[in-house]
Amino acid sequence: MVGIQITKYMVIELFVAAAMLAIFIPLARMIQDGKPVKGRFWNFWEVLLVYMRKEVFAVMGKKDGNRFLPYIWMLFFFVLFCNLFGMLPWMGSPTGSIATTCILAICSFCVATYAGMRHNGPVKFWTGLVPGMELPLVLAIFLKPMLFVIELVAYFIKFGVLAIRLWANMFAGHVVLAVFLGFIAAAAAQSLAVWSGVAALSVFASVCFSLLELFVAFLQAYIIAFLSAIFISGAVHQH
Repeated sequence: MVGIQITKYMVIELFVAAAMLAIFIPLARMIQDGKPVKGRFWNFWEVLLVYMRKEVFAVMGKKDGNRFLPYIWMLFFFVLFCNLFGMLPWMGSPTGSIATTCILAICSFCVATYAGMRHNGPVKFWTGLVPGMELPLVLAIFLKPMLFVIELVAYFIKFGVLAIRLWANMFAGHVVLAVFLGFIAAAAAQSLAVWSGVAALSVFASVCFSLLELFVAFLQAYIIAFLSAIFISGAVHQH
């Protein structure tokens, strides 16, 4: 019998879910009567929500955008909060684990595939992966099956890229910070003057890179949400 192991990332993800509920449920109650929210804290989250809605509408249109906006919002803020947790000492970013990013990519894959099959029909959705081409029958017999296999593999690959790019960016950032701080321990055997200089430079570099990683935390959350919106829209409206 295989036991279930509770990891640090699982606990952080529960904190992330609790934080999202604690922020967005009160925010939803504030705006349900149509009045603008007050306070910089609430305005900050409202700005992010409105910005993502604008980006989703630009990709999907208003009708499909309203339909899939809750999922895109959830994906964006879940990834963002997970990324930000990685900025806290002794915490860690769940998105720095390939297991977490793979699950997020699978969720986007399932949403896109279900939406595409529901809108186009199961058979038409999968056959619609191959663009329409006016080919002679002899060529179509050989080319269309080959193109179908290529497009099918590409369909799976593009969702795999979602997982890999998010994981690689967050993991690489943590590795670079660890290397900068590792210089301090590596210089411990040197003289006090050398060690002090290395420590000062390492701390300064770590602070600068942490600011960059803070920007990357928002950027990667936006990218995975935006690409998911594009992939879902492409599955619904093929070619």
